[in-house]
Amino acid sequence: MPADVRDKKTRAIEDRLFEFANFLESNIALLYMNTENEVATRSMIERAFEINKIVVLPVFDMEKHKMGLMKVDNLNNQLKQGPRGVHEPDTATCKKVPIDCVDIAIVPGIAFDEKGARIGTGMGFYDRLIPNLPITTRKVALSFEDQLIQQVPMEHHDKHIDIIITDKRIIYKI
Repeated sequence: MPADVRDKKTRAIEDRLFEFANFLESNIALLYMNTENEVATRSMIERAFEINKIVVLPVFDMEKHKMGLMKVDNLNNQLKQGPRGVHEPDTATCKKVPIDCVDIAIVPGIAFDEKGARIGTGMGFYDRLIPNLPITTRKVALSFEDQLIQQVPMEHHDKHIDIIITDKRIIYKI
């Protein structure tokens, strides 16, 4: 996808997210720093700071196959290069956040279907996280319309998300 088209679609997704009642009403939002195949989130994180959201980002432990949640206040001085090649919170400067404090979880992925199935990186970090989130926590994916496919092949350990926000619409699985 050409960069200008990608930027325009990303802005449309961002605008939908910032008009989305579940996001606006949340206090603590789990977001992510994107890989190259995911919707870019840096400007969304910065905008969340501007409206006084508590922003939580994941930190990955590749050896233990675990993900920690850390509160971030500033992307310029609280991030470091992570093991997946993506910036993540510096555990020396950021505080841990208990999973039961998360009001809304923005979950990354590279493909989705309208039933809430997703394909992630294949490492299962979010498939292990999703069942541990409070039942009231909305699990939301950001996706380009082009990333939607007819049906994502699911295995027993794969977990669904509740809502998909695309550049054209919002899909409610719940």
